[in-house]
Amino acid sequence: MTFAVRYYTKTGNTKRLAEAMAKELGVEALPISEPVNEAVDYLFLGNSYYAFNIDPEVRSFIESLDKNKIGKIVNFGSAALLNSTYKKVKEQADKVGVAMDEREFHCKGEFKGIHKGRPNENDIKDAVEFAKQYK
Repeated sequence: MTFAVRYYTKTGNTKRLAEAMAKELGVEALPISEPVNEAVDYLFLGNSYYAFNIDPEVRSFIESLDKNKIGKIVNFGSAALLNSTYKKVKEQADKVGVAMDEREFHCKGEFKGIHKGRPNENDIKDAVEFAKQYK
């Protein structure tokens, strides 16, 4: 299996998850400003809700994907208030013809004092365990 890990974060929470997962998968976690140029079986895409939607930069990144190079997107992220971004990411992925894996990882993230200290050590361990499923 081949992997790529990309993430978008404003607070650093999703970056922490991305780095832990990428280490387990043997790749580097990169921000979505770095395109996926190589063919991969799984693209782990970290993101969160901002103003009740995925960030426009995440939408643009998904739109830039080459459907012939990406096997499936694996959604992951953290958020203080809302949970899964799966449906929003899938909407964008469907538009460009990239499949979504049904599994995803999500945990609470700290924002303005809500869920202080999250993602915590247990969340990071859970993210690593999630990534191990794909090896």
